[in-house]
Amino acid sequence: MGTRLIAALNPIALQFGPFTIHWYGVIIATGVVLALWLSVREGKRQGIPEDYFYDYLLWALPIAIICARLYYVTFQWPYYAAHPGEIIAIWDGGIAIYGSIIGGFAVLYFFCRARHLSMWTMLDVIAPTVILAQGIGRWGNFMNQEAFGVITTKAALMAQHIPNWIIAQMYIGGHYRVPTFLYESLWDLAGFAVLMLLRHRHHFFLRGEVFLSYVMWYAFGRFFIEGMRTDSLMLGSVIRVSQLLSLLFFIGALVLMIVRRRRGMAPWYDQPK
Repeated sequence: MGTRLIAALNPIALQFGPFTIHWYGVIIATGVVLALWLSVREGKRQGIPEDYFYDYLLWALPIAIICARLYYVTFQWPYYAAHPGEIIAIWDGGIAIYGSIIGGFAVLYFFCRARHLSMWTMLDVIAPTVILAQGIGRWGNFMNQEAFGVITTKAALMAQHIPNWIIAQMYIGGHYRVPTFLYESLWDLAGFAVLMLLRHRHHFFLRGEVFLSYVMWYAFGRFFIEGMRTDSLMLGSVIRVSQLLSLLFFIGALVLMIVRRRRGMAPWYDQPK
């Protein structure tokens, strides 16, 4: 009992009578707001009206959340079939990132067609901010004590120079766990930094390649980090769904980048309009 120096954090941020605000939602909302702000700033450089981003988010956010939840519930259906009242309980976690990405991408396709806007340009603008929001959002998993890895020891966590308050939160079910949420968050934040540093280098990216680089970066890291998790969504009893999607997305983005380069696609804007 004396192995923890700090008590686990409370997943509830505020509570007013029957109304409860969870840290999970606060953290996700913070990531979305920051992503929107950065997208608007870059959109101005590319001549995209600010209102387009607000209009897109108005449609994309609820649909992305619904798709993320449906994705998660689908692969956990035996549990939710027996507990249907928990299907909408997104405040307790259970939002699949790949589900939200698929939903957001589908909305963007129709949005860009309706506004006569280049989807590749829009994707290049928002891609770095999306991976930033993903990196921030993983801390919602931290507060809910989910998205963790195999059993480990406190000594092993301390050897990685992980702060005590994170180690304490990784004490789950009577065991210390590998903080895979942390690994993915750091990977995502590193991807954000790389894309932000490179996307305005003269003719470094062609149109659409900021987005394709985001897909490859995220998929590559997610493939290996997912292999460390013990709460993965499974396809059958062997295949981890996120690993399969990561592999397909990485290969697809790489092939598409090669094909588009051979066709001589237009360069990504390197000067503000």
